[in-house]
Order: sequence, then structure tokens, then C-alpha cells
Amino acid sequence: MNSPPLTDLSDRAREIFRLVVEGYLESGSPVGSKALAGEGGVNLSPASIRSVLAELEQRGLLAAPHTSAGRMPTDSGLRLFVDAMMQVAEPTAEERAAIEQRIAQPGPIERALEQTSALLSDLSGAAGMVMVPRREPRLAQVSLTALDADRVLAVLVGEDGQVENRILPLPAQALGTSLEQASNFLTAKAAGRTLAEAAALVEREIASERSALDEASRDLVAKGIALWSEDASHRPVLIVRGQANLLDESALADIDRVRSLLDDLENKQSVASLLENAREAEAMRIFIGSENRLFSLSGSSVIAAPYRDAAGKVVGVLGVIGPTRLNYARVVPMVDFTARSLGKRIG
Repeated sequence: MNSPPLTDLSDRAREIFRLVVEGYLESGSPVGSKALAGEGGVNLSPASIRSVLAELEQRGLLAAPHTSAGRMPTDSGLRLFVDAMMQVAEPTAEERAAIEQRIAQPGPIERALEQTSALLSDLSGAAGMVMVPRREPRLAQVSLTALDADRVLAVLVGEDGQVENRILPLPAQALGTSLEQASNFLTAKAAGRTLAEAAALVEREIASERSALDEASRDLVAKGIALWSEDASHRPVLIVRGQANLLDESALADIDRVRSLLDDLENKQSVASLLENAREAEAMRIFIGSENRLFSLSGSSVIAAPYRDAAGKVVGVLGVIGPTRLNYARVVPMVDFTARSLGKRIG
């Protein structure tokens, strides 16, 4: 989305534009010429202000939702404000301490990710999102149990004590004593390795026929590894909290937009794909309204930042999503600080 350079605007137009945007972000309502001419506004007559507002509307920076209403920023106008005019408000010492304390609470990393998502929601008054790091735990044990003639329950136990269950659709011929042999073989090969590392090792051994497996067990292991890998690549990796914040009083006037946004959030894989843009850029990203296709109908904004591990490698993305009238000046630095704090927790 292209917006005119700030230098194309006169000082008078720039000041009126800033007041309209700030007034809209604070109230969520269009800003009229009378409000701009009031106390703390610009030293111009309402007629002169209306002339400038018309100019800004022609440039595509402002829009009038109704003929008699005031103006509100367009997506292009918000982009110009965020990129060239916004003065960020860094988190206070108390806010920084509260963020760090909440993220650093003891427990598994999954709990920290849940806390972070809820924390972002609380801080922004919108919905918080955290994309789970793409790293696999190292395995300690693998066991396979028959559920029925066509399904096997795979239990993966990590070195950190976490347990994950997956149901694999496998044919009846792979069941019976082959399950025990396959379980023992997988545990021996997977111990101390990630699932991806174990899969690569097992595939090499089966391909070279070095594995001490009978044909049924070999078939079970090969199909199981393939299904696990496919399943892992398609599982949702997003934690979203605070959707209820999107149903505030102002949302009641535009319930269709909010319903569209909530529907979008249900499609976690699509949201995760959007956040990948911030991960790949390795920097803060701000998507405003129609700038992203996923949320174009709901007219929502996304503020996202990658977080890194101790080695500086990007391992995930976190952010907030809400109406375009988010308090960008406050939320942007808050998201950035939260990302850095979570990175310290990830280690």
C-alpha cells in the first residue's frame, strides 16, 4: 500500500492530519472540524480546517464514513502515521518488571507461551498471539499400542518428561508382535534424538537393510515415521488468547466485522502463515487493514515481532491483533519488549 510522502504535506496539513489520527485512535470515532478548532487544536477557522480535511481526503489519507460526519484515517493514512509520525511510548519500569516476572514464572515452556499470549492480550486490549517455536524435544522412549485392527497409538516421551500421543492409521497386518519389535527398535534409535533426527537415521537403516526388523515391523516403522513427519508439518502452531477483548462496546456497532475477525482467528494455520512474514523478515512487522489479505474483510491490524533463542536464532513470532484503531504508539514497543523477554526465557 502506497501513501504520499510526508514531505508532500504542508505543515498545516500535517498537523491537522496528526490530530485526526490521534483523536481517532483514542476515541474510535471520526474527528470533526469543530473538535479540531477547539481547545488544544489548531488555530484556524472551521472553514479553513474543512478545506484541509478535504485535501487530505483527496490524497487518500482520510475518509468520511458519512456525509455529515468527521474524518477518520484510511489504511494508507494509518500507514503514513505509523511509519513517519508516530512517537512511541516505551514501557514504564513497572510494566517491564511485570512482563518479565510473568514470563519467567517456573514451569514448562508451553506455560510461558500461554502466559505470553494472555499477557499481550491484557496489555493491548486486543487478542494476543504467540507462534510456538519450531523445535522438537529430544525423545527418551517410543511405544506403539494397537487400538483396533486399523489404528495404532504412538506414545512419544521426551527427555524433559513431556508426553505426546498420536493415532496412526496403519493396516492390520502391521499389528501383533511386530508392534513390540517396532517399539523397541524406535526407542533404541530415537533416544537422545529429535523425531526428525530419528526419522532420518531409521530411514537410512531400512534403506540399507541394516535394521534387524522383520518385514511387517519394517513396514510399520517406515509408515509411522512418514505419518509423524507429515502430521508435525500440518499441526497448528499458534496460541491465541483474549478474543473476548475484541467484543467491546464499539464492536457492537460493527458486529459483522468482528464476526469476520473471529472466524479468521479460528483458521490458525492461515494466521501462522501470516506471522511467518515477520519471522522471515526477522524484524517487527505491522500489517494494517487491507494490507494483508487474510484480515482485509475484518479491517484489522496485526503487530508482530520475532523472538530469538540464546544463540540469536529466530524461533517464533508473537504479536497482537485487533481493530485498526489500536494504540500503535504504546503497543508496538510493548510487543517488542515482550519478544525480547520471551527470548531470554526460551534460552
